[in-house]
Amino acid sequence: MTAGIDTPDRRGRTGLDRHGQDLTGNPQVRILDVEVLSCDWYVLRRSTFDYQHSDGHWSREQRETYDRGDGATILLYDADRRTVLLTRQFRLPAYVNGHPDGMLLETAAGLLDGDSPEEAIRREAAEETGHTVGAAERVFDVYMSPGSVTERLHFFAAPYTPATATGGGIAAEGEDISTVELPFDRALAMIRDGSIADAKTIMLLQWAALDGPFAP
Repeated sequence: MTAGIDTPDRRGRTGLDRHGQDLTGNPQVRILDVEVLSCDWYVLRRSTFDYQHSDGHWSREQRETYDRGDGATILLYDADRRTVLLTRQFRLPAYVNGHPDGMLLETAAGLLDGDSPEEAIRREAAEETGHTVGAAERVFDVYMSPGSVTERLHFFAAPYTPATATGGGIAAEGEDISTVELPFDRALAMIRDGSIADAKTIMLLQWAALDGPFAP
């Protein structure tokens, strides 16, 4: 008996080896086997499939996919004061891959955990920034690292003011998060000098400059 396949894993999941087995949307792809390599908190799978190339020949391929669930992120902005509200937190993967201290400036974000994207991002905004978000504008949905990670991230934006503050976010699951309010022009400059190096944050700041609340 294997946890995550025959018996529940630590998150109560079974049948994790069946994910992707029944896909039929692309006739050039035939899924043959899915092997669960790890199912601790997230799931690492190795899939074997036949792939038909553009010249018609078939080849057998193997790919590993990392499934951490889908997520949502939000840019909080004050158009009148031309500011944005970001978070700062430690990110071990960035730290071990060259970031000086692993402390990244980011837009508030989190996994959906069974909620709709809109519900999830209101929850995460309150937990991480201490602000209650009303109606959020949906910006776009993006596969952030499609070569290996299954996650689709839902991007939102919403205004914040002193009146939306409900008193500070909460720490959960070992998180230690602080908020950082920045002038919007300073935030853009920090992209250029590398002080902001988080992809989702860069994408939302550039959207805000081109098509969002700070567009010409």
